Amino acid sequence: MNRAPLKQAKTIDNVFNSAYWHLSQQDFTIEEIRQKLLRKTDKIEWVDKVLAHLIERGYLKTNYEFAVRFCELAYSNEQGNGAIKGRLQQRGVELTDIERAIEHVMFEQNIDLNILASARLSNKYDNFLSTTKEKVYSQMTTKGFTRAQIDYALSIHPQKDTLRSKLSIKAEKADLKIEIIKLYNKGKGKKVILQELTQRLIDVSDFENVVYQLTLSQEVDFYESCQKQLAKKRYVLSDYNEKSKAYAYLMRRGFNSDEIKEAFSAAVDSE
Repeated sequence: MNRAPLKQAKTIDNVFNSAYWHLSQQDFTIEEIRQKLLRKTDKIEWVDKVLAHLIERGYLKTNYEFAVRFCELAYSNEQGNGAIKGRLQQRGVELTDIERAIEHVMFEQNIDLNILASARLSNKYDNFLSTTKEKVYSQMTTKGFTRAQIDYALSIHPQKDTLRSKLSIKAEKADLKIEIIKLYNKGKGKKVILQELTQRLIDVSDFENVVYQLTLSQEVDFYESCQKQLAKKRYVLSDYNEKSKAYAYLMRRGFNSDEIKEAFSAAVDSE
């Protein structure tokens, strides 16, 4: 639905009235009011005169004054400097005014951003059983806190041990046997499988036993798998350089020297 165009100001008094009405609703920056008034009139001199009058009489704060008030409210709402800077810049306040305001308010209110981050985290989370580490960092970053400030807040949270990453939560639900078979079916050798499972934080304390049982049941056969992976490539094993490349390739796939030697032997026999 398209909005009807604003009724254009016929006199400068109309521009004044528009400005007073907007400022009665909430505080605006100079740039925000300027843009609103320019939708009422294309007479730049009217707009400039109205803005100068409003600032002189104290109806409209200077950008620095606006930033100071914004900082005071933001800190009371437990927001960090990153969010303050970003929001004020979006609203047309210059960085120099923002930084001056932040410095002023932090000094006047004795703001410690580590403590502020800790307060926000504690007020939001009694524990972290319903969230993840990634979500906590994302939410706190959005609120303007740095990584170091978030780390500090977490370090003193009484329930910090309940915070887990998505990876660790997923790892707890993983079935070691199923995960081994999945990676085996992708043509990976035992060494690489173990590395990948470890990187995914899956408990591999029973890895050797599970692999042994899978081998006995013939659900996995790394000798056969090694041969299949070699067969997918067209290395000329009679050439020393080619054979070296093949060996390196299979080692990267996670196969051991015995499996590779047998794969080479089988490949030669089949030629």
